Order: sequence, then structure tokens, then C-alpha cells
Amino acid sequence: MFGKLGQIAELVKNAGSIKQSMQDMQARMAAARYVGDAGAGQVTATVDGRGELLEVRISPDLVTAGDVEMIEDLVVAAVRQAATYAREATQKEMAQLTGGLNLPGMGDLLGGLPK
Repeated sequence: MFGKLGQIAELVKNAGSIKQSMQDMQARMAAARYVGDAGAGQVTATVDGRGELLEVRISPDLVTAGDVEMIEDLVVAAVRQAATYAREATQKEMAQLTGGLNLPGMGDLLGGLPK
């Protein structure tokens, strides 16, 4: 329990450099792209590192088949997968930034990164 106090003290001591590191991370995450797919690649979704949906691609063959409900399900699955990839990458970046110390709400300080 007290071991983490040293980590917190170190974070407070280095607040200025951490702020810059957070801004750098925010820029990297905004530029990062994560792609999820569903239906053996018939639907792909791309999100940035903040979880913002950037693009959805649907195979013309899938559209021609005309099964709207299946297309809707595949779009949801592809978007969820891409968002999961973005969230995992954000968590990894946060762990590096904080030295593995779990600080609830840190993502909010970074402008609402995916949770």
C-alpha cells in the first residue's frame, strides 16, 4: 500500500514533464488508427486513438445480398473491435506514462480518451 505513495510523490514532483508527456500522448492517440473488421473482412471500421469513428467500409457484395440486419450487426461488431483496439492501446500508453500506477480519471485529463 505505501509503495504506491512513492510513485504518487514522484508523479507530483514531475507534474510539468508529465503534462507535456500527456499532451504528446494525446497527439499520438489522435493520429493513431485502429481497424476492426467483421464478416471475414466484409465490413471494416477505423477509429482513431481517442475512439472517434473515422470510416466504415462495407463490401459491395454484402450490400448486394440485401440482408440489412446482418450488415447492421457486422458494422456494430467491426466498430466495437476497432474501439477495443484503441482502448487497449490507450491503456498501454497510460501505463507507460504513469509507470503502471492506476490513476482513475487520468483519461479524462487527456481529453476523454476511450475508457
